[in-house]
Amino acid sequence: MKKIIKKQAIINIGVIGHVAHGKSTIVHSITGIQTIKFKKEFERNITIKLGYANAKIFKCKNIQCPRPGCFTSTKSTIVNYLFCNQCHYEMSLVRHVSFVDCPGHEILMATMLSGASVMDASLVVIAANEVCPQPQTAEHMISIKIMKLDKIITIQNKIDLISKRDAIESYKKIKTFIQKANIKDFPIIPISIKKKCNIDALLQKITYHIPLPVRNFKDVPIVSLIRSFDVNKPGSIFSNIRGGIVGGVVLSGILCIKDKIEIRPGITSKKKNHQVSFFPLKSIITSLNTEENNLKYAVPGGLIGIGLNINPAFSRADRLIGQLLGYRNSLPEVYISITIKYKLFRRLLGITDTNFSVSSLYSNEVLMVNIGSSSAGGKILYTKKNTAFIKLTIPMCFKKDYKITLSRRIHKHWRLIGWGKLLGGKKI
Repeated sequence: MKKIIKKQAIINIGVIGHVAHGKSTIVHSITGIQTIKFKKEFERNITIKLGYANAKIFKCKNIQCPRPGCFTSTKSTIVNYLFCNQCHYEMSLVRHVSFVDCPGHEILMATMLSGASVMDASLVVIAANEVCPQPQTAEHMISIKIMKLDKIITIQNKIDLISKRDAIESYKKIKTFIQKANIKDFPIIPISIKKKCNIDALLQKITYHIPLPVRNFKDVPIVSLIRSFDVNKPGSIFSNIRGGIVGGVVLSGILCIKDKIEIRPGITSKKKNHQVSFFPLKSIITSLNTEENNLKYAVPGGLIGIGLNINPAFSRADRLIGQLLGYRNSLPEVYISITIKYKLFRRLLGITDTNFSVSSLYSNEVLMVNIGSSSAGGKILYTKKNTAFIKLTIPMCFKKDYKITLSRRIHKHWRLIGWGKLLGGKKI
């Protein structure tokens, strides 16, 4: 395992919370990487797409070195030995972590749910200078509970902007909010990114509070894709053009360079009679990367970039988000309609009106359905008790044990209204 974590992250930690509470800044302070990379994100100063960055956490080998100052973090590419700032002893690598920076804006809930599907644990960021909870803080908290992410660390951010008395009051309100969410073990760490206060305490909690999840190395590999892109610049010479790149998390198995793989559903099409068909993309893995680290193989955990020899036009602009990658003829079936057992919330989350109740599902209603890292529109054919039959707008590839969330269009935005369990569906 020590050999693996030198190159690859083996755990995914989501960073969630309300918009402008400091999620991206916290990730940057730990990893040294700016997760806001797109023009629109810079213009609006918010995360729009899932951001990701890796970090290595080191701990001083001197057992008498006082905590938490004996912890520090670096970029994923650092391979040299580090020396402790406190006692100047040599430090050892204890964690290699991938951070998934989720958008906090209300209109980007589907993107957040895609990120939640690949998380092993989460950091809940709450600004101390605002009322707790903010709408999307509550909505995100419910989402990670649906995904059964019980390992969370709560960050009370921006304590440098308020007085000591107000910080204590804010701490109490955050504690009450987490308790009401039925989270049993929830450390709360007050930090100030600008003052670089308590970052080491956060690293210590990540190391000891969040255990490494049990991984399945023996099963066939399955990768959940959360990004896809074309790295070729306009005007590139034909001989220099690289194939499409996809990014995601290995859920099981081990991927190696030169493995023969396919992506499902791949390319979808609709005929004149509204019959839907799909064509899996078949390829060979040409490269494996995690940020700037080149890999010979990729194991479960951490975010991986996979180079393929497919036409880059198929992968550009995140066209393959939500699809599954694995060995040829080993991936789950593709469905065009699904049967679910569902449960709705009593009231709507993510809005200030706490009296807004959630009405029952009805025939021909159009919902947004999230399964794993994929999302699609779904038209309800009919319901029976707590069972619904939904026709999807696009084919989706998934296992039957995947979690499903349902969102309804309310006030021009998609709002989370419930969750469900997949029972089956109509295969293509």
